[in-house]
Amino acid sequence: LTRFSLSVQKQNNSKEMLERDTEVSICVKYLLFFFNVFFWLLGGFLLGVGLWARVVYAQENESLGLFGGWHLDPAVLFIIVGVIMFLLGFCGCIGALRENICLLKFFTISLSIIFFTQLAGGIIGFVFRAKVKELVKTKLHDTIVHYRDNANLQNLIDFSQETFKCCGLDSYQDWQQNAYFNCTQIGPEACSVPYSCCKTDMLNTQCGYGVNKASMPASMRFKRIYTDGCVDGITGWFYEHIQVVGGLAVGVAVMQIIVIAFASSMIADVRRQKAKWETPRNQFNEPLYPLNM
Repeated sequence: LTRFSLSVQKQNNSKEMLERDTEVSICVKYLLFFFNVFFWLLGGFLLGVGLWARVVYAQENESLGLFGGWHLDPAVLFIIVGVIMFLLGFCGCIGALRENICLLKFFTISLSIIFFTQLAGGIIGFVFRAKVKELVKTKLHDTIVHYRDNANLQNLIDFSQETFKCCGLDSYQDWQQNAYFNCTQIGPEACSVPYSCCKTDMLNTQCGYGVNKASMPASMRFKRIYTDGCVDGITGWFYEHIQVVGGLAVGVAVMQIIVIAFASSMIADVRRQKAKWETPRNQFNEPLYPLNM
């Protein structure tokens, strides 16, 4: 009986050692888990904001419905980014907590694709910046035309013009392309620009009225509104804050690399742990029961 008790005790001790001697780094596991919890919650927040803005837009434009005019609605960008972040955050969070190789692989591969896409986009944008600038102008032309058709789009344009102190894409004259502000129209807004082009600190929705009229002196127009286009304004802002923008870009890239490395390391750790679990429990070649009792 004594020999039998010693054999069982050795087997139990061996099992306890295998359970305690885990190959998965606790530090890496929970750092990855808490990062993805934050990523998950942020994705859910962006998704919620995007859906809320989209529903409000659909209620204001019942003829278009929930899916009408989506290509001009900034809320769609929030929805897309939110869905991607929510899905990746979920996979990374559950994969780290449950040590699930399948979810961790999906998370790692997806984040790697996003990282290299961002890297390629940054390089292409820098090398072909002149062509990219013209392409952006072409794509943004519809935002001027449909300024009054989408409240979300209108708020985004007004915010951009007020923040970057600009008006239109190339200049204030771009607003001639809008049906409400065109000089050929009849109405108080004819030959005008949105109030967000005005230099005044006080809210005055009529401050841009008539600034495109040929009879208005250029000096008076310059005092009332910003005359430079927003494409040059935003580009100039980026150049002025290139160190901050570059630092943020590098910081995001480094964070992505670290997270990818942590996830890859955890996948390797889980594989080693599974290999250890698959070894025979009786690794000391002790018989389960004594031969002589």
